[in-house]
Amino acid sequence: MLGGALACGFTHAGITPLDVTKCNMQVNPGKYKGLVSGISLIMKEEGSSAIWKGFGPTFVGYSLQGMFKYGLYEVFKDMYMNLAGEEASEKYKPAIWLAGSASAEFFADIALCPLEMTKVKIQTSPAGTFPIPMGAALSRMSATAADTRYPFGSLVPLWSRQIPYTMAKFFFFEGIVKMFYTHVFTAPKDTYSKGTQLGVTFASGYLAGVICAIVSHPADTLVSLMGKPGNKGKGVGQIASETGLMTLATKGLGTRIIMIGTLTGFQWWIYDSFKSGMGMGTTGGK
Repeated sequence: MLGGALACGFTHAGITPLDVTKCNMQVNPGKYKGLVSGISLIMKEEGSSAIWKGFGPTFVGYSLQGMFKYGLYEVFKDMYMNLAGEEASEKYKPAIWLAGSASAEFFADIALCPLEMTKVKIQTSPAGTFPIPMGAALSRMSATAADTRYPFGSLVPLWSRQIPYTMAKFFFFEGIVKMFYTHVFTAPKDTYSKGTQLGVTFASGYLAGVICAIVSHPADTLVSLMGKPGNKGKGVGQIASETGLMTLATKGLGTRIIMIGTLTGFQWWIYDSFKSGMGMGTTGGK
């Protein structure tokens, strides 16, 4: 759980400028048309510190999410393997990866939701209309709960974004690691150095992250649009219908692929570095 908190909190907070730009591209595509131009425009209009808006709730929210995502994944994976028995768990290992990751993310998103809603509101509100400091922003969200649907108004779209994302993240990570140790590094895993093992971890995480970004992007766009002032009071279905599937699936996707690929690679690298440091070895490949 501690390894997961370190992995997710620092990585998500570290790419806040990309996240700020991506959210604004989703909410106001006519104004924010690309990553580089979007960052430049935000800095020009609101100052250089504006690209770090939402850093606090991002760090706290994703630390909590990572703690439950990674920690409970290990718990649920072990529980489902014991329920299935040795033979079935080996035969249906991919199904156990999927079930374990989905179960963990269900609970992780409950911890994340209030802070994710606050982060999106900070990042997408016009300058001067919403407080930027984390404490003041949380207070405003709570005071305006009837309008913002705080704290769990975005939980269903968050589940629809994060559960497929996490299932893809763990399923493809475990599968790619297994492919590396089956086809590239064919000697027993323990014979390779920690540096080599962690290199496999990062490469597998990055590739899994690219797939994750594509799978979860429509729901990510919906989460961003729910924080837009013009969508106050609208349901998820209405917002999706008005926006259109193509826009939901593609707007800001290139930025998110870069963001999530890098993010996922470093998350797995930090997590496995922590596990190795504690004498538990790296994940997967057995």
